[in-house]
Amino acid sequence: MPRKLRFIIGATLMVAAIAYLIVTAVRNTAEYYLTVNEVKARQAELGGQMLRVAGRVVAGTISWQPASLTLKFAITQPGEAGSGDSSPRVTQAALPTRPAGNDHVDSHDGEPAITSVAGAVAASSFYVVSRGQPKPDMFAPGRDVIVEGKLGGGDTIEARQVLTSCPSKYSAKTNSAKTN
Repeated sequence: MPRKLRFIIGATLMVAAIAYLIVTAVRNTAEYYLTVNEVKARQAELGGQMLRVAGRVVAGTISWQPASLTLKFAITQPGEAGSGDSSPRVTQAALPTRPAGNDHVDSHDGEPAITSVAGAVAASSFYVVSRGQPKPDMFAPGRDVIVEGKLGGGDTIEARQVLTSCPSKYSAKTNSAKTN
């Protein structure tokens, strides 16, 4: 085989390998995060994969164990921006809870499924378990979060990292004491 032909074949293989790596990297990082509804719709295809999910922490579902650095909570799809009072609200009674001390996340018993929402609109939710990481400072019910982790069975996300977003609106504290 002539030397020039070997060079062309080698260069072509190297360019193809580099192009493949670039396409694969862009495909894996093109979406910074998915919403709760997007993950719910693609749950079968995303199962077992690492992903980032944006959602809102559901009040009354937070469990923090500082000794083991275990944070458990549910996230749901936030209401549409600018929709005012017509945005769906998750009712507290709608979210199933896990039995106390149940750390096994692959079972389907007591796991949140699709939650009912005020106004008879269905919203998706996921149960998040984060182990070995400190609770974020701004973590609170109703706060928007981005959860990075592995999508498991039974609507569960094993979180590797939980990121909180800053409040979008500033609201001044009200002065409850009158000054005379």
